[in-house]
Amino acid sequence: MRRARLLVSAAAVAILAAAGTAFGQFGGQLFGDGTSYDPATPNIPYDGKFTFARIRYTGLGRMSYYYRGLPAWAHGYVPDGRRGSNRAEANLMRIMDEVSYLHPHTDGGVVVGFDDALLFKYPVAYMVEPGFWTMSDKEAAGFRAYLQKGGFLIIDDFRHDGDPRAGGGWDNFESNVRRAIPNARLLPLDPSMPIYDSFFKIPGFEIVPQAYDREKPEFFGLFEDNDPGKRLMMIVNYSTDISDFWEFSATGFRPIDESNEAYKLGVNYVMYGMTH
Repeated sequence: MRRARLLVSAAAVAILAAAGTAFGQFGGQLFGDGTSYDPATPNIPYDGKFTFARIRYTGLGRMSYYYRGLPAWAHGYVPDGRRGSNRAEANLMRIMDEVSYLHPHTDGGVVVGFDDALLFKYPVAYMVEPGFWTMSDKEAAGFRAYLQKGGFLIIDDFRHDGDPRAGGGWDNFESNVRRAIPNARLLPLDPSMPIYDSFFKIPGFEIVPQAYDREKPEFFGLFEDNDPGKRLMMIVNYSTDISDFWEFSATGFRPIDESNEAYKLGVNYVMYGMTH
């Protein structure tokens, strides 16, 4: 696949407008509206074409449903149109289709658990709100096998302990990782690492937009054998919510220039996962 150095422009983001709905159409309150539901997950059939895979998991307590009544794993995923039709990954896949030769599915994705063998058909997977993540022994085994067999996992949208929206925060996330990989070390990343030059050149983390997180964003990685010279198996966006900009880029709720920067990170993550 030939790599192109293209800028995600306002025009590229504009192609999402037809798929997006105005933020005001979501209805109800965003937080604490007293509802909870598990969205339908109409997975598209596997055909070998790149498909965005989202990880489903059982949440940690009632606060797992704090955002528009969705379970924590489904933040940014609303395929049934009940409260808007924006989907973070669908928007990212449209951008991928515009700026690369990957030509992924833009007509849907899949939702799958770590304990499902179907996951191994998808080289890149994505999980949000790991502060609320709980995991069975079978899921832990599947998580470990997925990473060790070449899978690449993107972790997004969680923040410091003590934030009421953080669930178990970092401690809960790290304890789950170490249940699956006991010697795992989550190492801080810097912009000189290959993932930040896998498609777009990311010069520094100061370009990372922040929607509502108070702290500076931090990025961590889990490397094969804990060796930064080997393959990065998992990237962790901490104290930030990159996918929030993918989700709302077509609505006018987030600025276009900030959405562009968030898309650059997403494109780099997918391209790294597909080439390493």
